[in-house]
Amino acid sequence: MTTTLLRTADELHARARVGRRAVVMTMGALHEGHATLVRTAREIAGPDGEVVVTVFVNPLQFGAGEDLDRYPRTLDADLKIAEDAGADVVFAPSVDEVYPGGEPQVRISAGPMGERLEGTSRPGHFDGMLTVVAKLLHLTRPDIALYGQKDAQQLALIRRMVRDLNFGVEIVGVPTVREDDGLALSSRNRYLAPRERRTALALSRALFAGRDRHAAQEALRARAREVPATHARAEALSALGESRAAADAHAVAKALPGAPSAVRAAARLVLDDAARQDPPLALDYLALVDPSDFTEIEDDFTGEAVLAVAARVGTTRLIDNIPLTFGAAS
Repeated sequence: MTTTLLRTADELHARARVGRRAVVMTMGALHEGHATLVRTAREIAGPDGEVVVTVFVNPLQFGAGEDLDRYPRTLDADLKIAEDAGADVVFAPSVDEVYPGGEPQVRISAGPMGERLEGTSRPGHFDGMLTVVAKLLHLTRPDIALYGQKDAQQLALIRRMVRDLNFGVEIVGVPTVREDDGLALSSRNRYLAPRERRTALALSRALFAGRDRHAAQEALRARAREVPATHARAEALSALGESRAAADAHAVAKALPGAPSAVRAAARLVLDDAARQDPPLALDYLALVDPSDFTEIEDDFTGEAVLAVAARVGTTRLIDNIPLTFGAAS
């Protein structure tokens, strides 16, 4: 398969369409995470469908002092990665093509969800992101659009925009791709010096520590429900590594499922240690949130949640997250 490079929407619209069109939106500097999105799009679109990869560095979502000029532009390499992953088209429009006449006066507002977490750290970022996503959805006219779950808040906002504003497109989230050491794949990883990368691994280690604590809490609660006798229950919990004080049967039977506060604490320990490393990790936020609105969950929460972290190492800002499910209370 030879991937076609197109620069204008008119060129894209002129292509004959038979099956479904699946779009993967990127800002270029493609890596294995993007390739996974493209391969997934290829599977969904099928042999008769079409996969379009957009490459556009959107100036609206870069704030003052952020790395718009520094952001890598690697179109030749991007074309090769897209082609190898099964893309039919790379749509790489100019700024003038996307924003004729300059920056748009009318924009999409991300609303309250866009002011939390990443929105607090990067004011206006999500308004700019949603505006370009809306534009690119109109320009590419897909049936399906795929986005990585690494940018969990972005994905949640795109889903909300599509639902609230009646976009006729299906949104598909694709799980985060990680390097062998656990670091989430990102175009910004290339900025990390070797020592900075070692510190940056604390992001994924913190998330995994929270996940492991969550699994242990759920296992304790399940065991507590299974063992009827008070004494036997305490012994079973102690065998799982809990202290005798924490193994009181009545307390465990009443315990909150998954204990979000314990999950946060386990992740925080790893991040606090990384803050003392050389170079240090500068934490932006650690949050355990409801993915429907990105508000912090309480200890009685049940359902799907996202454990998210953002931090700087040197001059590079990184984000990561993992999904967790908190079981129903008995």
